[in-house]
Amino acid sequence: MIDQILNSHKENFEKALEHFVHELSGVRTGRANPALLNTVTVESYGSKMPLEHVASVTVADAKTLVISPWDKGTMQAIEKGIQMANLGFNPSNDGVVIRITLPALNEDRRKEMVKLVGQLAEKGKIGIRNAREGVQKEMKKAESDGKISKDDLQVGQKKLQEVVDKYNDEIKKHAEAKEKEIMTV
Repeated sequence: MIDQILNSHKENFEKALEHFVHELSGVRTGRANPALLNTVTVESYGSKMPLEHVASVTVADAKTLVISPWDKGTMQAIEKGIQMANLGFNPSNDGVVIRITLPALNEDRRKEMVKLVGQLAEKGKIGIRNAREGVQKEMKKAESDGKISKDDLQVGQKKLQEVVDKYNDEIKKHAEAKEKEIMTV
């Protein structure tokens, strides 16, 4: 019964971790990475679409991203979408592709980025805690309904803590790797 409860909530833990990793991918490290533009939406053909639906994003060198629209008529919309996303990028349009040159990160900006990674990690851990609460409520309800014993509840809580620790370690590992990447000049 305990394993069923844990398995039924595994998706919640996975979603919390996945969301954290997605948020982390948008943090600038000083190197060009197409994931930096994940939050950009483009007004195209009468609706808002993610940038990757209207163009391909490639890395030209360590400091430059190149955006190749599939329809040249969307160039201005893509530029506007990048500027509206408030990422601090200044796109340049040469009529064929849009180039984004990443400004160099100074020491203060790097430290700000590390703080941001810490905040994102804390939000990720909060997501894990929320998933844990859901599991605990379900276990306690099963115990009060007489489906599991007090001993089963204690064993289940230990198993749950192992799962929570595993996901928190995963968040910590991702955050430390990102911090190291940011601080590497």
